[in-house]
Amino acid sequence: MSVGIRHDDLRRGNRAMVISSVRRVGQASRTGIAADTGLSHSTISSISKDLITEGILEETRGGEPGVSRRGRPQIAIRLSPEAATVVTIVLLYNFLSVSVVDFSGKTIVEDRRKLATLDLPAETLVSECVAMVRRLLGRKAVAGREIMRIVMAVQGTTDATRRHLMWSPITRHERIDFGGALEAAFGVPAIIENDCNMIALALKWRDPERYRDDFVAILLSHGIGMGLVLKRELFTGSHSSGGEFGHMIHRPGGALCRCGRRGCVEAYAGNYAIWRAARQDPEDTLPAIDLDEASISELARIAREKDGPERRAFARAGEALGYGLGSLFALIDPAPVALVGIGTRAFDLIEPSLREAIGRTAGGQHSGSISFAIETDELPLIKLGCAMSALTYIDEEILAPGPAATDQARKRKVA
Repeated sequence: MSVGIRHDDLRRGNRAMVISSVRRVGQASRTGIAADTGLSHSTISSISKDLITEGILEETRGGEPGVSRRGRPQIAIRLSPEAATVVTIVLLYNFLSVSVVDFSGKTIVEDRRKLATLDLPAETLVSECVAMVRRLLGRKAVAGREIMRIVMAVQGTTDATRRHLMWSPITRHERIDFGGALEAAFGVPAIIENDCNMIALALKWRDPERYRDDFVAILLSHGIGMGLVLKRELFTGSHSSGGEFGHMIHRPGGALCRCGRRGCVEAYAGNYAIWRAARQDPEDTLPAIDLDEASISELARIAREKDGPERRAFARAGEALGYGLGSLFALIDPAPVALVGIGTRAFDLIEPSLREAIGRTAGGQHSGSISFAIETDELPLIKLGCAMSALTYIDEEILAPGPAATDQARKRKVA
């Protein structure tokens, strides 16, 4: 039985493809867009004309970056920076960052500050976020711009509706309604995302060749997190943000984790766990609240110089990570892995035991095909993931359907 495709749906899909194609490369010729999307030149011409009229795209001379041609400069198409504006918020342990981003993905204004997240009441955490957004929106550079979406990344678990921070090591409070508070303050749809999911989304945008169908992003920091992409889609749970790799059980009844349980992967591979093991403290010692970069760097220096508890602590971290990844690969098959965060600076100490542990699992049967890439700083990736989450939603759900749907969305703002 064949299923017909409505003309409106087809045109909406084609418009979304054109916008997405231009977003990936920054600016492109109509010929380049046709090659990327498979659409005909006449379709590209018609759609691009409409999108330019609507102020979504704009023409620029110079053609595609990296393409050199003789004669008159080719007219290229790029995203119009003022077509839409979004806000990104990143809330991590003792840290808050807010950025206002234009439609092309360029940051217009941003601010960041230290925040005693563990000590503040939930209401104060929310009000600090709202206040920083309000200050940035009052800047001259943002005047007159229409904010269409807010995406906030948090260190912790969010609910499936992406409205609440359910649990986080950065605060003693649970089920904080950041989404509702932001929408009430600014009249703009707001979603709350897990920080590691945003890292995975950013990697997919930044390097689509490596991070394409299936891949894993592991955050190695004070805690351990994961963003998982399967069949080109970001994995999320039906009850929460999903992907709690750091709280998979490595050893039942084992070392104490920040989450209050015992034996989690994080309780062996997080920075606090490595510190605890290097100092030879008992496994039920309360996890350190935070460790500075210098402390972990000093541990790594000692571990590289001599065999001892420091070196064994890093090896034990690699073992926990390896068994966790091996179990995961037994389910989804081996896939590219991105290791992100400050912990990657000691990857040379972690990698041997990590690979050995993977090789002992069912998922390690093809361990030779598992490749690791290192990213030492997670913050730029989290911010990029938030921006792309917001902008692609606008591309596909607000602008691609056409002017009528765009006007309706602007009137509706928050349902």
